[in-house]
Amino acid sequence: MFRFLFFVLFAFTLSTVQAQYTSLNAHSHNDYQQKEPFSLAYCHHFGSIEADIWEVHGDLFVAHEKEKITPERSLDILYINPIVDLFRQNGGKVWADRSGSFQLLIEIKSEVEPTLSLLVKKLKKYPEVFDPKVNKNAVKVVITGHRPKPGQFGNYPDFITFDGDLTLKYCDQERKRLALYSEDFGLFTSWKGEGDIPEKEQNRLKQVVDSVHRQNCKIRFWDAPDTPFAWQTQMNLKVDFINTDHIQELDKFLKNISSQK
Repeated sequence: MFRFLFFVLFAFTLSTVQAQYTSLNAHSHNDYQQKEPFSLAYCHHFGSIEADIWEVHGDLFVAHEKEKITPERSLDILYINPIVDLFRQNGGKVWADRSGSFQLLIEIKSEVEPTLSLLVKKLKKYPEVFDPKVNKNAVKVVITGHRPKPGQFGNYPDFITFDGDLTLKYCDQERKRLALYSEDFGLFTSWKGEGDIPEKEQNRLKQVVDSVHRQNCKIRFWDAPDTPFAWQTQMNLKVDFINTDHIQELDKFLKNISSQK
């Protein structure tokens, strides 16, 4: 009888967790490597989109390695201009047919300066798109990769937020500028996506997720197994953004769960 009641409770809890997840909880990892950068994740209503940037001769370019930079893959061409155009077409919203917005996770690959100041200069041209004080539907800009030291966060406008680092301690003012924690999945578990996570490692992951949530922040894990079973496992742990290179597959997975409610 006890085992039956436990199963019922577990199933109810699982369905409740599942019901909370939509494509707004999906993160397009290294989105610029997709066949259709930005547009594919946008059309599937992803809540987080990642772009790596380099400063070269006073402009910003998108690439994983500096050697792969090409003139036609600037940040303006791949991301800023399409996002601004959509906001104008949709009357100041991301999507014309639904509410919500997404975060643009920008990984700085070159030195923090002048890269970040150049990014700020570009985004300041469009406060109605990137500043939530101007437009509640604005895209949230989150800086990861090379970041300024926490004590320097205040040198940048409030619409610039940052990816946290669990190894650092933040004062209250600095913590207000954190929007996300991106962590290496492999630092907490050796699990490769098959079978169950060892209990000790699962508890370790849960402690990390809970500690971030206590800061009123969100979390994603990079380099996690990218399969339906792994996505479900992260959902059970209440990970906020599910990291993926498989945009269409994750969107379909989340829609299937929603249809089963």
